[in-house]
Parts: sequence; C-alpha cells; structure tokens
Amino acid sequence: MDRLLFVFLRRFIRRGSFKVTTARGTTYIFGDGSGSPVAVRFATAAAQRAVLLDPELKLGEAYMDGTFVVEQGSIADVLAILLRQERIGAPDWIWLPRLLRHLFRRLQQFNWKSRSRRNVAHHYDLDGRLYSLFLDGDQQYSCAYFESPDLSLDDAQLAKKRHLAAKLLPKPGNKVLDIGCGWGGLALYLAENTGAHVTGITLSQEQYQRAQTRALERGLTQEATFRLIDYREVEGRFDRIVSVGMFEHVGVSFYDTFFGQCAKLLADDGIALLHTIGRSSRPGITNPWIANYIFPGGYIPALSEVLPAIERARLMVTDVEILQLHYAETLKAWRERFLAHREEVERIYDQRFVRMWEFYLACSEMAFREGDMVVFQIQMVKRKGLTPATRDYIAQEETRLRGLEARRAAPLRLAGE
Repeated sequence: MDRLLFVFLRRFIRRGSFKVTTARGTTYIFGDGSGSPVAVRFATAAAQRAVLLDPELKLGEAYMDGTFVVEQGSIADVLAILLRQERIGAPDWIWLPRLLRHLFRRLQQFNWKSRSRRNVAHHYDLDGRLYSLFLDGDQQYSCAYFESPDLSLDDAQLAKKRHLAAKLLPKPGNKVLDIGCGWGGLALYLAENTGAHVTGITLSQEQYQRAQTRALERGLTQEATFRLIDYREVEGRFDRIVSVGMFEHVGVSFYDTFFGQCAKLLADDGIALLHTIGRSSRPGITNPWIANYIFPGGYIPALSEVLPAIERARLMVTDVEILQLHYAETLKAWRERFLAHREEVERIYDQRFVRMWEFYLACSEMAFREGDMVVFQIQMVKRKGLTPATRDYIAQEETRLRGLEARRAAPLRLAGE
C-alpha cells in the first residue's frame, strides 16, 4: 500500500512541499519545494488504504477521526496544495465510486418537503451558540461582499446586504419575500432601511425562533414577519423576492418548481434576486463528504443548469454578477474565528465535531480559492423596463443606503458575545 500511495502522489503533486509519513513509518516528500511546507501522517493502515481508494470521502473522515494527522501547517494548507495541482486523470480505482455517485446524484438531492425539513435541521438546528462564535454580529451565514480587501467581516456582511438591497430597489410599502431567511438579518435590514414589509421564511426551528426574537427586540414585528414554511407552500403576491444561500438546498429536480413558484408569487412589475453558490465549470456532483456530514441533499449548480429553468418559468434575466473570491475571504474569516473558539466548541460538542467543522470550513474555503466554486447573483423580472438602463444605479443605491445606515447605526455585537 505504501508503494501505491507513493506512485499516485508522485504523479499528482508537482507543486509545493508535501511530506507524507505512512502508517508503517516510511516518509516521502513530493512537490517542487515551493511555498510553505506541510507534513501529514497516517496513524493507521486502514485510514491510509481508505484515503487512497476513495479520497473524496475518506480524507475528511480520517481527519475527523484523528487517523490523518497534520504535523506541519494546517488542514487548510494541506487542502490548498491538493487543490492547487494540475488536473490529471484519476487512478482507475477512483472512477467506480465517482460513477456511482454521478448515477445516483439526482436521487441524493431529490428534496421533497419532509426531506428538505430533515436536511435543514441537520445543519441549521445545531446549538445556537456554535454560530454565534464565528459569524459576524448579524449572523449572516452566506458570502460577504468585500468592497475592499481590508474590510472587516462585519462590514463586508453589511455591504452584502446593502448590495442586495440596491439590486432589489424596494420601495416603501413593498411586500418582500425572503426565501431562506436565516436568522433574519437581511429581512430586518430591508424593513429598517427601505420601509418595505418583509416576510422571511425558513425550515429551521432555531432560525425561525431567533428571527422572531430579533424582530421583537428591534421593534420591527409589523415590518418583518417570519414563517416556518416551505417555499412551495407560500401563497400571495410579492413586489420583491430575494433568496440568499438557500438555492443550494433545492436540488436540480426541483429547479422548475422553485422558479415556477417565484414566477407565480412575483408581481408583474416585481423584481426577484437569487444569490447562490455556483460552479464555474460544467455540472458535477456534490462532494460525498460534504453530502454525508454537512449538507445532505445539497448541490452546487452550474449556470447552465440554472438559466434554462429560469427561462422555462418565463422569467427574464436582467443581471448576472459573479463573485469570485469573496466567499473564500468570508470562509477564511469564519475559519479563523472558529479556531479561536475551538475550546468552547469542544465543550458544546467534542473533538471530532471540532475537526469535522474545521475540515468543512477549510475545504469550502479552498474550493472557492483554488477550485471552481463562485457565487451567482441573478436578477429576474417578468417584463422589460423595470430596472434602470445601466448598472450605475447599484452604486447610487448603495450610497443612499449607506447614508440611511449611518443615521440608524447601532453598535455591532462581536462574535461570541
């Protein structure tokens, strides 16, 4: 098994400095010696064999279990080197699990209503203290918008809400639907700064209860209401529809359902805005470790999978913006904050959970930094002429909203408070 590992890694790792110690104690060094060196060790022969046979699933499992140990650098450094390599053909034995996952990908993401609730609960109904330890003060659990490289996470998340609001162009009194509202941050921002009446929907009990509490604390219960309901069950008409970080849980088989519902709910002169993780390459499959441990039922779409569904719903795309590295910087900030509070997370859960979430945040960051993950912001309408003729209006709206924020500014809560 050592020899097989050596042959594969020598072919695969051409850049960087990567030291591997096998379960038998043999040491190999791969790469061209560039960059900061990393060193890893397999604690057991079983872990080494499993990672070699199915790395996409078993590497994360071995790190969680403590049988794949990073001795120099961090797991983020390890993943950065692995994802930075030139793409080569995978060994023959890796193709079988990949083929099986591809064949069953639609079944894995077939998210009917009851399954969607279970999937959401798996990730979002964790102990509320966990998210407060690493998110910004407003608990925005989606890609921030770094208007400048030195922006803090809190300011970048505020800029994200501002950027979305500018594209929505909500007017006072407009009815806004926020599909997948999280802990209510965007809904409360829109209610407070635009005079719109916002309905936020979620399937997470934790998010629903927290969003309601926040609206009560800020005196916005009339302007921002929250419902524990599936997007397929919503009725009525809305002047604006926004969805941030929820579409990744829809599943390809339900794209027509999702956009058909948006078209049904959107007023004839309304504007809809979708903010979702996407892939810059062709359609693929969900990483099996992520699907098993982090986001069951989740899938990251290619643009070629999203646009045809929008067209079939008779919606018109009026703007597409691709955020390339913003999520990498967001995830880096989350990972650093998470690790700064790892002892507190361990007290809430255990060491294995800490390693699982460290791996999740690290592999997600590197997928955006070195891989093909990006963020799509897609603006949609039912007819022409509902948005300004040029994109200048976005910056102008952001300036206006920034002024409103300054007049209503309240101190932001620090992570962990």
